[in-house]
Amino acid sequence: MGLAACAQAQAAETVRIAEQYGIVYLPLHVIRDQGLLKKEARQAGIELDVEWKQLSGGANVNNALLSDSIDIAAAGVGPLLTAWDRTRGSLDVKAIASLGNFPTYLVTNNPDVKTLADFSEHDRIAVPAVKVSVQARFLQMAAAKAFGQQHYAKLDDLTVSLPHPDATNALVSGGTELTAHFSNLPYQYQELADPDVHKVLDSYDILGGPVSPVLLYATAAYRKNNPELYQAFLDALQQASEFIADHPAEAVATYKRVTGSKLDNDFLEDIITDDAINFSPVPNNTYPLAKFLHDVGAIRHSPASWKDYFFPEAHDWEGS
Repeated sequence: MGLAACAQAQAAETVRIAEQYGIVYLPLHVIRDQGLLKKEARQAGIELDVEWKQLSGGANVNNALLSDSIDIAAAGVGPLLTAWDRTRGSLDVKAIASLGNFPTYLVTNNPDVKTLADFSEHDRIAVPAVKVSVQARFLQMAAAKAFGQQHYAKLDDLTVSLPHPDATNALVSGGTELTAHFSNLPYQYQELADPDVHKVLDSYDILGGPVSPVLLYATAAYRKNNPELYQAFLDALQQASEFIADHPAEAVATYKRVTGSKLDNDFLEDIITDDAINFSPVPNNTYPLAKFLHDVGAIRHSPASWKDYFFPEAHDWEGS
């Protein structure tokens, strides 16, 4: 019996998954709350422990992945592309799937700011990680369109790194140097509930349509060494996405249980059932950002398509 117990303990595996702040991570919350990954792994004969780590900013997530502190990362398209570019031929970081299509808003409490051209040296724009987060990259794309591609970094000096909850509190309370926030769900809607806050632009405006801003990714070695677990994660993710679509009220309850959010249920349900929002593992409209980052020299390698920075399991999807 003692030998059997020892063998069981040795057979148990651990997967470490990083998430950040916001309802865009709802599929991961559902996986966690319902134990979906453990169930799928068990069907593959794997006894699994799941460690959930909450980080803020794509730079921190990438550092954790590259230092082997996590196995699966959840961060913006920008951080994924940075990691993909820098690890080609070594760790070969690639995306597993998307978390869905979500608009991200640039909002401000400065009444004089109506367009990007109205920001001045007196403004500060919060993003999860300066220069590399998906919000920072969206801001660069917007600046390139507004001021010319050679001036894509024109607003970078105004950005500061701040987690979404802290940025929301600072923007709504006022009295700090922070005057704008390239936000996320649900924080942008909380901010816009304040009459002193208004939207300047959003990511769908910049990309010309719905976009998947947050991706899940890992190293090639992790995928190669854990094929059953990798597939179990994909299956759990698909189940979580379907659960959110079919049971939005229960999904809201899940979000509140996992995160401790005190936001109103109806407020949250209105967000996840919005026609502009879709929780799906299929990536959408990520390639224009990849092309932009290569064109401005932010990444050295030019992907031929979105499939270059996704693992093969995603290649049959109608992604972009």
